[in-house]
Amino acid sequence: MTKQEQASGALQPVIWTEDHVSLLDQRLLPEQVVYLKLNTAQDVWEAIRHLKVRGAPAIGISAAYGVVLGSRHASEDLTQWRELVHEAAAALATSRPTAVNLFWALDRMKARADALSALGGTLESAKRALLDEAIAIQSEDEQTCRMIGEHALGLLQPNTGVLTHCNAGGLATARYGTALAPLYLAQDQGMNLRVFADETRPVLQGARLTAFELQQAGIDVTLICDNMAAMVMAKGWVQAVIVGTDRVAANGDVANKIGTYGVAVLAKAHNIPFYVACPMSTIDLHTATGADIPIEERAPEEITNGFGKRTAPLGIKVYNPAFDITPAEYVTAIITERGIIRPPYPEALAALFAGL
Repeated sequence: MTKQEQASGALQPVIWTEDHVSLLDQRLLPEQVVYLKLNTAQDVWEAIRHLKVRGAPAIGISAAYGVVLGSRHASEDLTQWRELVHEAAAALATSRPTAVNLFWALDRMKARADALSALGGTLESAKRALLDEAIAIQSEDEQTCRMIGEHALGLLQPNTGVLTHCNAGGLATARYGTALAPLYLAQDQGMNLRVFADETRPVLQGARLTAFELQQAGIDVTLICDNMAAMVMAKGWVQAVIVGTDRVAANGDVANKIGTYGVAVLAKAHNIPFYVACPMSTIDLHTATGADIPIEERAPEEITNGFGKRTAPLGIKVYNPAFDITPAEYVTAIITERGIIRPPYPEALAALFAGL
């Protein structure tokens, strides 16, 4: 771990360090805290694809730096450099299909490179300006998450029990997180909240990441298996569910880590509000409904050989989608940096982007 990483306090998933990306390998948490040195766009592709970095905002930030790495060796002119930017972006776009922040960040980096190329100037100044764009994406995400947290905190009362699924915290973003942002802000303000973190099978992001970061921060967190959520709700221990998302469709359907849909159904059955927290960059008005969102399917070994231990018979058929779709009818509100959006979502989401 570098001095910068140690000095930062809370663990940061993505750090630009001089001429490379320093990336927290989240596969190893909570047992080991290891930062990887990524020097190429291919290194970043591998990190995104193999869950070394995960969480929609953090994926987008990593991809932006990947574009910088993929184009930094341009030596001829701005035309060659721009071509390398687009090549790196095209390659990185194949790393994971569901998180729209990935494509948003890549499009932003390409647009910046196109503008710089059209303006002229020196090759070195263009490279520096593109790096500044990636740094801005990361900096803006931190501010965005704080604003999401401020809006979400207004929905909660002291001593509220909050259930969350997967990891939408500081490890998934630049800082604070989306769904976890109000928990950190509540702690800063001396407001007590009780958190229940779903284990989130099959790769246990809730157990390995959410429980880890909240415990490290001194927040009251209780870990439960996914199939315990209904019982915890029935006992009256949960008054709100807050989750993140990898993509919001124009009609308000949301894609999030597998198991989210079930939590939403349980919340509705127990009359508990189900909130989705996300930056506007996660809202995709070009995707009409959740049925149009591509769902990543991952290797069967995540289920049959989780963490190196075989728990299923050889040759068994496996279905392993990484995400599911929660229909808009189960979503009480969507919390963004610009405020809280409520149904009807087609009109409300369109209005959110009006004039931008």
